[in-house]
Amino acid sequence: MKISRLFTIAGLAGSILFSSLSFASAVNLGDNDVAIHGYDPVAYFVKNKPVEGSAMYTATHEGAIYRFASAKNRDMFKANADKYAPQFGGYCAMGVALNKKLDVDPAAFYIEDNKLYLNLNKAVQQKWFEDVPGNLKTAYRVWDGIEALSVAEANAEE
Repeated sequence: MKISRLFTIAGLAGSILFSSLSFASAVNLGDNDVAIHGYDPVAYFVKNKPVEGSAMYTATHEGAIYRFASAKNRDMFKANADKYAPQFGGYCAMGVALNKKLDVDPAAFYIEDNKLYLNLNKAVQQKWFEDVPGNLKTAYRVWDGIEALSVAEANAEE
């Protein structure tokens, strides 16, 4: 009886570990579930530049914790989170167009039609700029297929 109970517990532990490894997140989460590496999403719109947020001012949206440079920015986000949250869950927009979920550099950003897009780095952003309308069209189409996938699943070679 004790051995079968041990196997049951071990099986449950293994299942929990496996499910945590394959956890699919529609939002690019960093350490402690912080989005955009702790940068303030509202500042991109207000100051047109990346500004580090503070752990003093936070809000949660779609399972992610966003940090803000001020209480005012936090309150603006809370009033309309969908306006300020980055597109594609904060994953690299060019990566999404290429059917991948890639991390971002908060300094590689672009605002189009009042929507925030982030990219892996400035070099990838330059590729993004070569055909913004085409890349947007492709990325929105692809996102529907990869949004629910884990990073590992989305980035697996076919």
